[in-house]
Amino acid sequence: MTHLAILCVRNEAAFLLEWLGHHRAVGFDDFLVFSNDCQDGTDLMLDRLAEMGLLTHVRNTGPYDKGGIQFTALKAAAKMEQVKQADWILPLDIDEFVNIHTGDHTLSALHAALPDATAITLTWRLFGISGITRYEDTPILDTFTRCAPAIMHWPWRASMFKTLYRNDGTYRKPGVHRPRDPVKSRLPEARWFDGAGRPLPDLFKTTRLFSDYGQDNYALAQLNHYPIGALESFVLKADRGRAVHSDHILGLDYVVERNFNTETDTSIQSLSGPRNAEHARLMADATLAALHEKAAAWRRARFEELLQQDDYRALFGRLLMCPPSQPLPRDAAQFLLRHALLARQEEQG
Repeated sequence: MTHLAILCVRNEAAFLLEWLGHHRAVGFDDFLVFSNDCQDGTDLMLDRLAEMGLLTHVRNTGPYDKGGIQFTALKAAAKMEQVKQADWILPLDIDEFVNIHTGDHTLSALHAALPDATAITLTWRLFGISGITRYEDTPILDTFTRCAPAIMHWPWRASMFKTLYRNDGTYRKPGVHRPRDPVKSRLPEARWFDGAGRPLPDLFKTTRLFSDYGQDNYALAQLNHYPIGALESFVLKADRGRAVHSDHILGLDYVVERNFNTETDTSIQSLSGPRNAEHARLMADATLAALHEKAAAWRRARFEELLQQDDYRALFGRLLMCPPSQPLPRDAAQFLLRHALLARQEEQG
């Protein structure tokens, strides 16, 4: 049974080997990676990994679909034989790490816990900056351990998920958060479960992008999401731009909705042994190690360049002045949700 992870990257070579080592330890055995417009050697690192037989690298040079760079890549992926032959598929980002809480913490254990599932939603758990201002070449999973509480009532983005789904013909195309283009006649047979092991209603089969509010969605599995990293890294992320909705500029609003640091979660260290072994094997390759060092140096130099520009210097200053985000009390969140539902009802007439 093959598990394919699909990834889109730009200027993220400094994080790539940790991400790949972790997901190999989790149980993914096939990787399809799209790169675009890289200045830090990400594309060269992917070329070397492809030479080593560890992944497939595709340069996503455009033109890009109106939905953005990632939509364009996934649209191309749907036509590839590698994707058609995969048994299970999960599109991910470089700042997302699968974290399984059952059995030996691998995909096999998750399937054993949910043997009837044809789709499993992996809900984000947002990890904040953990007080880290400057970028350092240290593992993400060891550095950032402060996160949002297990139960969040707002914002809705805190409950978004990515979908690990069986590639059995029910869906024709992979999507950013959920598989797309369903075959309607097959939908009744689809069995969706969440990361807590609960069966999900039919709405999840076609439209839902986020889990229910006010529940612990992580009993069996979660998706550790590190959308900010160090504050310095967020400035580079703003410079890089979004893979989805690439015309949207990243700013302080993005950080406020994601920089939660009220709890500590180190559960992902359950795979630290095999993950570190995988990472060590990758770094033992002289070419990969050199490319990693160059990528880390590029990040430091690029940050210094950006601080010479008024907009990025102002952004970094605002980040320094902005305190960590606090989860809203339940009554305040319900007030916002009630108005969100009213607005949606008005839109629908």
